[in-house]
Amino acid sequence: MTLLHELLDDAADRRPARPAITAAGRTLTHLELAAASRRLARLLHERGVRRGQRIVVVLPSSVLHPALVYAASRIGAVISVLHEQTTDRALEHVLDDCEPVLVVSDEVSRPALDRGIAVLGSAELLARLGEGSQEVPGREPLAVDPLFLIYTSGTTSAPKAVVSTHQQVTFAVAAIQSVLRYQDTDVVYCPLPMSFDYGMYQLFLGAASGAHVWLGRPAEVGPSLVTNLVEAGATVLPAVPAVADALGRLLARRAAVVPAIRLVTNTGAAMPAEALARLRAAIPGLRVQLMFGLTECKRATIAEPDDDLRRPGTCGRALPGTEVFTVDGEGRRLEPGEVGEITVRGPNVMAGYWRQPEMSARRFLRRDELFPELRTGDYGWIDEDGHLYFEGRRDDIYKERGFRVSATEVEAAARRVTGVSSAAVLPPEGQRRAVLMVVADTGPDEVLAAMRAEIEEFKIPGRCLVVERIALTRNGKVDRKAMAAMLEADHG
Repeated sequence: MTLLHELLDDAADRRPARPAITAAGRTLTHLELAAASRRLARLLHERGVRRGQRIVVVLPSSVLHPALVYAASRIGAVISVLHEQTTDRALEHVLDDCEPVLVVSDEVSRPALDRGIAVLGSAELLARLGEGSQEVPGREPLAVDPLFLIYTSGTTSAPKAVVSTHQQVTFAVAAIQSVLRYQDTDVVYCPLPMSFDYGMYQLFLGAASGAHVWLGRPAEVGPSLVTNLVEAGATVLPAVPAVADALGRLLARRAAVVPAIRLVTNTGAAMPAEALARLRAAIPGLRVQLMFGLTECKRATIAEPDDDLRRPGTCGRALPGTEVFTVDGEGRRLEPGEVGEITVRGPNVMAGYWRQPEMSARRFLRRDELFPELRTGDYGWIDEDGHLYFEGRRDDIYKERGFRVSATEVEAAARRVTGVSSAAVLPPEGQRRAVLMVVADTGPDEVLAAMRAEIEEFKIPGRCLVVERIALTRNGKVDRKAMAAMLEADHG
């Protein structure tokens, strides 16, 4: 299978009556979801969406997300799913960058209307899910056609879009499933947003395995988490560190209520060993599979179950059919044990960045090869058996609560706040979360509050410190060591 919707159609043929997706109190079987995606494909075509044209979706997680994604796949459209907290300023950038013909949103989208872009609300889509023709008009896409534009933070103040083709997505799904081995009896509880590829791919792994995917709320870490897991009958939990840590602490206080989770996975920010230890102590027979990846290649490595206990610090081995290795500053491959830039080669590697040829070229080595080598910007080493050990990231990009964040983007947003003349971010380190330092004539709480109109909530650091000046190196770059010292002094 090389087209995304073929995964769903196969699941509908093999397991028509089994539940595929539950969200906001609504459940669709694999057969119902396949039919719904055909009806929405027809609706999108009626609204003028054609092969190669772009659609932008800004909605809370619901059954519409898989239906829309598979619908776009059927007519060859390119879809971009944004976080539900996306601000008008961020949406303006996306609309100008990808030039969509349709925005799906329930909010009054002034940026879309100002640009003459059609807006479609969820009510009309939901009404179409269960009725209407399933005949899909238009031409079916090719495997090499783009399917997704996934906007991700980068080394510029505005997000860039990773281009994912049908064959890249279907290859990655098959490779990931061959190692994670989701079962058709599993209930995958996903508290991750659909704008996060880790969350979105749970839908596709569900289709590939026949599992039931239950969508929770993004970054769900409150007391309701345990209740929701038990209600869903969850057996698999894709978790970022904040979710795993919260669940472990909640279970320690409510030992009488234990969800039937058999597997926890993690990719993104490194999972603290203490959080996993609490989960294992609370949930008998729990298995853990740690992974390493980034949007540009989805997953790079996956560990075997509980490999973190046998090989502390490992992120696993390369996906089947791919290579992961380290290179030096000149792009030369390093020997096992040598720390260098983690590089990925295989069909899981992105096609490039949307309309950013120079940026794409900087991320690839030896483009004349069949599969380009993606320089991840992350550093680590490979052992003799091919297991990856992660060491660190480039200064600008960091993971906060499992999300990839650009310090440059956060700093640019802070500088747009009235009264802020300068800003710099001190990325997370150890147990310390990201800290924003600003030169401003207003208070730190006011700065953080005003930033909510500029960027998504999950990108805003939890702490802001007003300082007299931002420390710079002799080259004019932010001196993060000096900033860390300032923070220590403030704590003192």
